[in-house]
Amino acid sequence: MNFEGLDPGLADFSPAMHSTLDPVLDAHLNPSLLQNVELDPEGVALEALPVQESVHIMEGVYSELHSVVAEVGVPVSVSHFDLHEEMLWVGSHGGHATSFFGPALERYSSFQVNGSDDIRQIQSLENGILFLTKNNLKYTARGGLIIFDYLLDECEDMHSLLLTDSSTLLIGGLQNHVLEIDLNSVQETQKYAVEIPGVTIMRQTNRFFFCGHTSGKVSLRDLRSFKVEHEFDAFSGSLSDFDVHGNLLAACGFSSRLTGLACDRFLKVYDLRMMRAITPLQVHVDPAFLRFIPTYTSRLAIISQSGQCQFCEPTGLANPADIFHVSAVGPLLMTFDVSASKQALAFGDSEGCVHLWTDSPEPSFNPYSRETEFALPCLVDTLPPLDWSQDLLPLSLIPVPLTTDTLLSDWPAANSAPAPRRAPPVDAEILRTMKKVGFIGYAPNPRTRLRNQIPYRLKESDSEFDNFSQVTESPIGREEEPHLHMVSKKYRKVTIKYSKLGLEDFDFKHYNKTLFAGLEPHIPNAYCNCMIQVLYFLEPVRCLIQNHLCQKEFCLACELSFLFHMLELSRGDPCQGSNFLRAFRTIPEASALGLILADSDEASGKGSLARLIQRWNRFILTQLHQDMQELEVPQAYRGAGGSSFCSSGDSVIGQLFSCEMENCSLCRCGSETVRASSTLLFTLSYPEDKAGKNYDFAHVLKRSICLEQNTQAWCDSCGKYQPTIQTRNIRHLPDILVINCEVNSSKEADFWRSQAEVAFKIAVKKYGGDIKNKEFTLADRKEPRSPEGLLCSSIEELKNVWLPFSIRMQMTKNKGLEVYNWTDGNETQWGPARAEEEHGVYVYDLMATVVHILDSRTGGSLVAHIKVGETYHQRKEGVTHQQWYLFNDFLIEPIDKYEAVQFDMNWKVPTILYYVKRNLNSRYNLNIKNPIEASVLLAEASLARKQRKTHTTFIPLMLNEMPQVGDLVGLDAEFVTLNEEEAELRSDGTKSTIKPSQMSVARITCVRGQGPNEGIPFIDDYISTQEQVVDYLTQYSGIKPGDLDAKISSKHLTTLKSTYLKLRFLIDIGVKFVGHGLQKDFRVINLMVPKDQVLDTVYLFHMPRKRMISLRFLAWYFLDLKIQGETHDSIEDARTALQLYRKYLELSKNGTEPESFHKVLKGLYEKGRKMDWKVPEPESQTSPKNTAVFPSVLAL
Repeated sequence: MNFEGLDPGLADFSPAMHSTLDPVLDAHLNPSLLQNVELDPEGVALEALPVQESVHIMEGVYSELHSVVAEVGVPVSVSHFDLHEEMLWVGSHGGHATSFFGPALERYSSFQVNGSDDIRQIQSLENGILFLTKNNLKYTARGGLIIFDYLLDECEDMHSLLLTDSSTLLIGGLQNHVLEIDLNSVQETQKYAVEIPGVTIMRQTNRFFFCGHTSGKVSLRDLRSFKVEHEFDAFSGSLSDFDVHGNLLAACGFSSRLTGLACDRFLKVYDLRMMRAITPLQVHVDPAFLRFIPTYTSRLAIISQSGQCQFCEPTGLANPADIFHVSAVGPLLMTFDVSASKQALAFGDSEGCVHLWTDSPEPSFNPYSRETEFALPCLVDTLPPLDWSQDLLPLSLIPVPLTTDTLLSDWPAANSAPAPRRAPPVDAEILRTMKKVGFIGYAPNPRTRLRNQIPYRLKESDSEFDNFSQVTESPIGREEEPHLHMVSKKYRKVTIKYSKLGLEDFDFKHYNKTLFAGLEPHIPNAYCNCMIQVLYFLEPVRCLIQNHLCQKEFCLACELSFLFHMLELSRGDPCQGSNFLRAFRTIPEASALGLILADSDEASGKGSLARLIQRWNRFILTQLHQDMQELEVPQAYRGAGGSSFCSSGDSVIGQLFSCEMENCSLCRCGSETVRASSTLLFTLSYPEDKAGKNYDFAHVLKRSICLEQNTQAWCDSCGKYQPTIQTRNIRHLPDILVINCEVNSSKEADFWRSQAEVAFKIAVKKYGGDIKNKEFTLADRKEPRSPEGLLCSSIEELKNVWLPFSIRMQMTKNKGLEVYNWTDGNETQWGPARAEEEHGVYVYDLMATVVHILDSRTGGSLVAHIKVGETYHQRKEGVTHQQWYLFNDFLIEPIDKYEAVQFDMNWKVPTILYYVKRNLNSRYNLNIKNPIEASVLLAEASLARKQRKTHTTFIPLMLNEMPQVGDLVGLDAEFVTLNEEEAELRSDGTKSTIKPSQMSVARITCVRGQGPNEGIPFIDDYISTQEQVVDYLTQYSGIKPGDLDAKISSKHLTTLKSTYLKLRFLIDIGVKFVGHGLQKDFRVINLMVPKDQVLDTVYLFHMPRKRMISLRFLAWYFLDLKIQGETHDSIEDARTALQLYRKYLELSKNGTEPESFHKVLKGLYEKGRKMDWKVPEPESQTSPKNTAVFPSVLAL
């Protein structure tokens, strides 16, 4: 409310005046009102006052129900009915807030909000209350606990706030700007400029923000940009109050007179449909406040400062008989509010009293209020005394309230660890006298302990007990899904929340603040996302794959090359491997190995993801090895010294990953058989875990590589199967060492856990640390080192660590292998790693770990820790450094290097390890030569057997027509549905998308954007698919059953890979694509296109916060074309988009006159609303192919 022009007596109410109150009854107070009020000599708020006599309330007519004192003598500055509970909130000029419960106005809470400034507005939220003072915004719980306290600049003079949605707030006042505050982050997100003297009252509808100014004006502002759309000059003096309902705006204020400002008894009423004033409404009181109270009619309540209240219709005449008087204690009414149910009115006066008027004896403030939480009564005096010296005294004598929330006494997961009680050892006498019958033992009871009683003792050895499946006993642990709380939040399975806009409003930046690209998980068989990231961040592998191109339709190396290209172009936006996984599903070996999961199995987590990803790791390396062998080694892959990258008959994948071995079989008869072989990865083989014995990782790795085992094998000398000893020796070490951990049971998990505990104890003992969170400073002489020798700031970082960051491997002269855990500090002992490579000594650094996250709620997931190298940071961020990152589908987060090797076997199990030779990148020439050439755009044969030249709908490009940088290409694509959308209906009737429909591109059309053949297609490919189509979407795509079948189709049918290469060439050459809704087209085609190469007409002809306009309506409005009559045609749509772009350049003068184009858009939207966005039906339907636009096409 604007206080200019009000009673001059208000100036006497200063905060300093009320800091102390003399306990004397004020002259303005009604003695009967205060008969039960005890005056506090220090001026503290008083007890709530009940009504002394029964009040008769007439149904439908407002009359006073209760009056209470909020704070004696201190004027009430604001009142507010709670929107969630049956409460009334009151703020005073002294900065004190008081709440009253129910129509009886029982005092609920009372607390100080500000020590000096008055409270100017109150807003209730679901979890608390917002209070606005002069330069402070405070958010408290309803009991008074502060949630946040946001201080504004001292020069601010705020008067009003407006809650635009559940987490956004606008604050305005007597300054030249309005602030937008994000309630989640408690930060200022926008600052909108407004005219002096500022904004003092704000309202909102679904069309505008309404801002009231002290100059007497009311401005209507855009919901998105906050720009002024309309302005009403209501009063010549000042504005007092206004309200909006439906299509009406009513305002009251002051007019300028010779003697100053005078209260205007004419209410200004405006029709928001025509944006003009209608007949003013003359009232019989001096209006200071007004509110619409819509019940059966849109009536107005007009309140004067002297306490008079009048009801009238905004478009009718005011009747003096409709005036009633509020019996205020003070001389002036200071505030007025209406409840959400319209059943109650609240008035606050200048003497601190609050008056409640209602239209029924038992009113409710809200239509649906939740139950208010009250403080529990004190039970201390009624509790029985407890003697703590009694061991058997039941603690249940102390009543504890039932709660589902986390207790304050519950330790956070970071500070607690599972500590189950270990079962007591079996009595030695029992073991001595026990007799076994089968697998059951029987023994007499030695009677050494009481029956069914075990002493409760916690021992240090208990912490070493196997707790693979145990969780901490706490209120959290007693819930239905305790494993959810064991898993760190960033490691949990991430899901995409779909809205009616699909993915457009999903905030991927919340999960990934880096410039690296994540991968979306909603595609079938996307469990391999983490391994795709690992292969991408191996620089030699990435360069090799991106140089690869072959003629196979379903080549995993080619599809991986296209996916790597997308990951390289992305600047933090997620990509999807839909085309790669589509080719993956067609490989027979993948299905035979059980790598293709059904949707139901993937959603429920059936099968072991750990086993699955390890099989997938072996499969992908083998498949890439085979794909590379089929092609000649590219010239780009030659060694730095000029020698071939790999030997003849081998592939580059084999050079990088393959390890040459000798397998020796020794029979008991003495005959020995030796054969050579190679492997692309190794599987760990664990020794029998002896309690307390220390096995370092290098020992286990050597044992797994140089494997020795006894087995039955055929012996040619003996002519029969004989027990043989099989050994494996290494002849050549790989450049990239890949290890499958094979932690598939509790036995292997116990081994990792026990070795990590032994390593931790050794580190603590060696470096003088303390197990209980001992922190080490740089000033310590005994800085702790990990088992690998790396310095760490805390001994806690060494927990659950057994894996070394580096290993040293050496080939001995007698074909033996030596493996050691390596640290940089070992160079003084062994010498520099680079210098020793000449003697067959290599150092391998840990580059990636893939882990299986055990989560019973979601069925588990797979994530990767990857050490991203300098070259990737240089290309993406322009900096040169290395950093470990967590890759969890589209969640990417930098982590500490120790986190990559810490495996809490309760929920984080290692599956795959990647070690690379030190300085690996310097060994190879890593240049990438784009393998896609211009020949992909030339004419090609159709897969369809029935396709004839007479059916040709496009003219391929000639050599002299090859596109150049900046050329325009019209593009449109049509799609079919492979899987229907999965959705569920919520209880409130809204639809929630669980999984979107899976689309597949069926037709892609590109038309020339310039030249003599402008508008003629040069690509019009129908895409053959081997997957089952559930819906051809013929009405929207024009695709009919049979069009995609090579046996019966008459269209120009090609493979997806063939058309994909054409589009990739156009993108790489730098053309600009013109189309309508290209974002979805590129997403389904699985292409990443730079934003400066996309000209999308859906955004060119779009105003902020407005609806997107269809291509059909734009063509009718701007081009006078009626398209998409019976069905869609991609040639017609692509050509129309090109014409619309030309029209856009014409209307906007090549983008130099945005203001004039903005007026054109406003006319477009006005016309669209009038037409309901529907195009008039044409007099005759004609196909685009029958028009004169296609002469050269029909002549083919």
